[in-house]
Parts: sequence; C-alpha cells; structure tokens
Amino acid sequence: MKLRKLVLAALFAALACGATMVIQVPSPIGGYLNLGDCIVLLSGWLLGPVYGAVAAGLGPALADIFSSYVFYAPATFVIKALMAIVAFYAAKCISGHRLLRSAVSAVLAEAVMVGGYYLFEATFLGLGFVGAAAGIVSNLVQAAFGIVCAVLIKAIIDKKGLWKW
Repeated sequence: MKLRKLVLAALFAALACGATMVIQVPSPIGGYLNLGDCIVLLSGWLLGPVYGAVAAGLGPALADIFSSYVFYAPATFVIKALMAIVAFYAAKCISGHRLLRSAVSAVLAEAVMVGGYYLFEATFLGLGFVGAAAGIVSNLVQAAFGIVCAVLIKAIIDKKGLWKW
C-alpha cells in the first residue's frame, strides 16, 4: 500500500506540474491561470494529507522552476502542500453530501492559496501589503477555476466509484 501511494503521489506531482504548465492563460497583472489547482485539490482528497501534500507541493513548484518563476517555487511548494492538507481535513470534518464537502473544502483550500501568495508577495517579494493586493483578483480567478474543475472531477470519480481504497 505504501509503494502504491508513493507511485500515485509521483503521478499526481507530474500531473500537477503538467496541468500547471500546459494551459497557461497570462494574467494582465503578472503570472498565469492554469489547471494545477485542480490536481492540487484532487491530490489532497484522494491521496490524503501526507502523500497529497507532497504531490501537491512538488508538481506546481517544479512548474514554477521550469516556467522561469523560480523565486516562487519555495512558496508554491508550501502553499500548495497546505492546500492539499486543508482540502483533506476540511472534507473529512464537513458533514453533508459529498459534493458539498468537496466544494466547501475546495473553497477553504483555495483561501489558503490566495492568502498565502498575498503574504508571500507582500513580505518576501517586497511588494508591501498594498502592492501585493493587485494579485488577489487573478488568484481568486485561479481559485475559482481550480474549484470548479476539481469538484466536477471528484463528483465523477465518486459517482463512478473510480477511487476505492
């Protein structure tokens, strides 16, 4: 079981890297929108907090390195790993229909992303809290994109019984 999770974590990391790099819609205020958050959320839900966090952090961080956003890679690793952890635990703690659990946990996880990049840009990149606020809108759009994609895919996985452990 441990080897299987390790292999799946590597697969999800590669999927997250590819999903982040393949579809890149440039943002007018810097950066780009991508499908990486979809895989990040799925990693947390399907692989659990440890393997999901590693896959969710590693894939997008590698995409940052490969896409010339190297200075974002450490923050991306931490933020995306935290997203997977939050998605997993929030989904476990929320009662109700699976779709509701997925949607609410995805919103909470994406709030980590928006807040995490805001704090990183404000402090470590030296943009200040006012300057970093410019990135909030594009990160919210990125979050919405990831939530819709991940919740739909998770609903299909659940309905078809494709993920059984």
